[in-house]
Amino acid sequence: MTGTLSGALEARKIPTSPDKLQAEAQGTIDAPEGVMKITHIQLHFQLEIPNGKRSEAERALSVFERNCPVAQTLKGSVQIDYDWEIKELDV
Repeated sequence: MTGTLSGALEARKIPTSPDKLQAEAQGTIDAPEGVMKITHIQLHFQLEIPNGKRSEAERALSVFERNCPVAQTLKGSVQIDYDWEIKELDV
């Protein structure tokens, strides 16, 4: 998922390396019907972006999921939620 988001940001001229995009993931495992499975994934993205690029970054964050193979594979079977922190930097 981070790779797809990175590509969406780079397409908007927002660099993601080195260390400008970080993600933390937390999963919830439940045992419906006695079999353990991941039912929820919470992703927290931290971005450092150039000043003036906030709207482009927020747009990328809001749409990257529809082009993400992992998100599309899990869609309908695992709930995925996102949040993010954006820090604008003078470049």
